[in-house]
Amino acid sequence: MAASTTGFPLAKIPIDEDCIQLYGYMAVRDDLDKLLNYVVKYSRDNPIIMWQGDLIEMTGPKRGISMCCTVLLEFDMRIKKGEQEKDDLQLIDGALDYSAIVTATYPFTKRINGDCGAVDITLARVYSAVEATIQVVISEVQSGFNLYLSSLCFVCDVWKETQLFHGPIGESCGLRRYVVAVSLDTWMHLKLKQSNMDVPVNKYWASLHLSRRSFD
Repeated sequence: MAASTTGFPLAKIPIDEDCIQLYGYMAVRDDLDKLLNYVVKYSRDNPIIMWQGDLIEMTGPKRGISMCCTVLLEFDMRIKKGEQEKDDLQLIDGALDYSAIVTATYPFTKRINGDCGAVDITLARVYSAVEATIQVVISEVQSGFNLYLSSLCFVCDVWKETQLFHGPIGESCGLRRYVVAVSLDTWMHLKLKQSNMDVPVNKYWASLHLSRRSFD
């Protein structure tokens, strides 16, 4: 079994802030490794600028996350406010545990509330799962555009769309690799939407059937 998500929506920020500078970590401990397996990690010297509703992108996982036993999710996310760390605000801080026995097989969302905001985490228990690595390379750019990339996976009779990337593209580049958990013998669809000021939204699809033969 495995659980997978590619990011955590920033559900709520202080009402007097348009955007925030966010830093801290989210990490997982499981039966495979008792040490911290970081899925989000940003230092105070290099925070990310976030608006309410933005996706806090995962920088991992570096490997699959086992749910043969209880999985512990730890987090400590802060809002940078001043020159010194003591001036910063605590967004969320704590830990959640999930068990393979009681964790739902369908996607569900848990809101983590903190003193100065909230973060949503969506996850599901996926049986007979494999890791699918997604990498998109922009080989040629004639003019800048905005790109939206998402994956759609079939989880417990539900198609779940997960945002992987949303931002401007100005030159040839490769997006970072994304890892998602997908059940064997199901389809995974990739959706790309391209837009700019002069051209309507163009949509593109790519599909892959995840079977054992796909990995031979």
